Amino acid sequence: MGGRQEKLKGTLLSFVLTGALLLAWQVLTLPAAPPAEVIKGENAEYAQLMGMSSATPASHGFPSPIQFGHDAWQQLQAPFHNSGPNDRGIGWQLGASLLRVFIGYGLAVAVAVPLGLLMGQIPLLARALNPFIQVLRPISPLAWMPIALYTIQNAEECGIFVIFICSLWPVLLNTSFGVARVRREWLDVASTLELGWAQRMWRVILPAAAPTIITGMRVGMGIAWLAIVAAEMLVGSSGIGYFVWNQWNNLSISNVILAVLLIGITGMILDTAFSALQRSVGYAE
Repeated sequence: MGGRQEKLKGTLLSFVLTGALLLAWQVLTLPAAPPAEVIKGENAEYAQLMGMSSATPASHGFPSPIQFGHDAWQQLQAPFHNSGPNDRGIGWQLGASLLRVFIGYGLAVAVAVPLGLLMGQIPLLARALNPFIQVLRPISPLAWMPIALYTIQNAEECGIFVIFICSLWPVLLNTSFGVARVRREWLDVASTLELGWAQRMWRVILPAAAPTIITGMRVGMGIAWLAIVAAEMLVGSSGIGYFVWNQWNNLSISNVILAVLLIGITGMILDTAFSALQRSVGYAE
């Protein structure tokens, strides 16, 4: 009963904080008194964007929550429209980003899990590969973009490569660590039962290492979702990152805010799914 009350209190507090933030947003975006002089010349466009010009209506500056809600509703009424490369709905753009993430992430898991299983069982292989992993792992995913563009010469495939290379390492390291940490007693029982290599892997090692492997996959997905947005801003011709940059160039701040919120909500949904998967494979020793 106490747990339910604490959860309810947390939910109510979240609503209160959301209301307070919306109220502060509304107050901060109220029209200010006209300045003494109107900004002109080459700074006029920037002043218009920031709502600093006396000749600029308030709606052209940073949007209020009401204005944002109106603009977001207009955008969400046709999320999958496609009127050309620079005029596609936000749902279409979000789907393009998710497709790239799933392809690159799937390739990373397909490589990292088998290799991690081998590294966890063969210490010599782990020691041999460790220097390469420690050198390549800290490299920013975006640092790979020039090399990828020069060699692959395809923006779509470059985005997939960036996802692959950034999500590979957490899955690989967690898989290797999880396999290496399987309790010796369980392996001895498998030997006593004369289980073959495949049966030992399927019935003992994988179930024991599954929570750690899923943790690595969860971290890898989070990094992948962060990286694809930045990559699409640089070289994308579609995707939610490209949408953000394109709407910024069009001075549509409401659409930028909407895209940022969708990026966060999508990331939360992906993380929640992996959290549920992690709980389903967990066990008490």
